Amino acid sequence: MTQAVLGIIGGSGIYDLPGLENVREERITSPWGEPSAPLRRGEIAGLPVVFLPRHDKGHRLSPSDINYRANIDVLKRAGVTDLVSLSACGSFKEELPPGTFVLVDQFVDRTYKRASSFFGRGCVAHVSMAHPVSPRLRLRLAEAAMAEGIEVVRGGTYVCIEGPQFSTLAESLTYKQLGYAVVGMTNMPEAKLAREAEICYATVAMVTDFDCWHPDHDAVTVQDILKVLTANAEKAQRLVARLARDFPREHEPCPIGSDRALETAIITAPEARDPELLKKLDAVAGRVLGR
Repeated sequence: MTQAVLGIIGGSGIYDLPGLENVREERITSPWGEPSAPLRRGEIAGLPVVFLPRHDKGHRLSPSDINYRANIDVLKRAGVTDLVSLSACGSFKEELPPGTFVLVDQFVDRTYKRASSFFGRGCVAHVSMAHPVSPRLRLRLAEAAMAEGIEVVRGGTYVCIEGPQFSTLAESLTYKQLGYAVVGMTNMPEAKLAREAEICYATVAMVTDFDCWHPDHDAVTVQDILKVLTANAEKAQRLVARLARDFPREHEPCPIGSDRALETAIITAPEARDPELLKKLDAVAGRVLGR
């Protein structure tokens, strides 16, 4: 069995993780460039936990400037088996007001500036993204929320826009009519890369506003969002602490194969693979490439 290592990516408003014990900062070099920040390694109730602030402390990085490949690569090198994304978002539904936590189960990717795969010329792979969220990890989050008395909504589609601008009214109305639950700027290509790295992935989408479709939120402002971020951050920290305390110490195989995604994904013949790319894939795909 593989030891479980819980990874936490902190989004807007979450730049540290109180409650970590035996904390040490670790800088891991990635062949994909610089990650958002050094990793913070520690333990919660004896469970190894690795924390990475997605935007760095002080919110230095915009969604488009984040090196998603480097972030996932260093988390993989740190041994993370299960990864929880804490992400601020806007809501398209009256029943999902600010302060609501949504355990999304689907994504729509509307980004266009970001490198979205570790693979490409020299080694091509096609992983399944039909079910982008690990259901067992999402269930663990739901159980932790229930234990802490934190209300969560199970299920919903997160549409990821490029940003850094908020949606136009036309875009917001379109996404609402399409039935999406929430909108954010960071979970893609993060979820795709986690799947390629065979890391189980789940998102806690923390609603900060109704987006501009709502007559009371027709001009979303950072000032309005910051008020909600503080309250959301406190709940998120309690949720993570409970999740870690109750989390199994041995990694549970994913029922949809998130942790085995590359076994049938690589299509490039061994003799046609680029040795330089293979070197960069040592952490992400070393299990199936024999490196």
